[in-house]
Amino acid sequence: LIFGLSIVMLFNGCYSFKAGQIPKEVKTYSVQFFPNRASIVNPVLSQTFTEKLKLKWNNESSLSLKSAEGDYAFEGYISNYTNGPVAIQSNQTAAQNRLTITVNVKFINAKDEKANFETSFSRFADYSSSLNFATQEQKLVDNIVGQLVDDIFNKCTSNW
Repeated sequence: LIFGLSIVMLFNGCYSFKAGQIPKEVKTYSVQFFPNRASIVNPVLSQTFTEKLKLKWNNESSLSLKSAEGDYAFEGYISNYTNGPVAIQSNQTAAQNRLTITVNVKFINAKDEKANFETSFSRFADYSSSLNFATQEQKLVDNIVGQLVDDIFNKCTSNW
């Protein structure tokens, strides 16, 4: 009996970990469009980021999406989008380049205002300087945005 209860508790813990620590009274979320205020503007970055943030909450929580004023509300903007060399070789050429994206996020928890925050999340991806950035850009953006969205989700659900 004790072994059986331990197994049930283990699986319950794993299931609740995926959804994080979302209180039962939280039923909805809203995500406002994140405009790109960076000095370099990727024309699809705002839409990509906004939609991936919505999709993350849709897929990994039981919350329902509202157009505004959800129990969990997200707003903000893309504040930085830079691409530059990181690994300079002895012949003064870059072996690696780095794309960095920073997003300023304001999180409003309508059920617990102590959990509210406004902070920047930043992630990067390196790629070989021998590759053409234009052909790599969308893959890099998708990778970085996925990491940013994971970071935001984890901050909201695990209070780190």
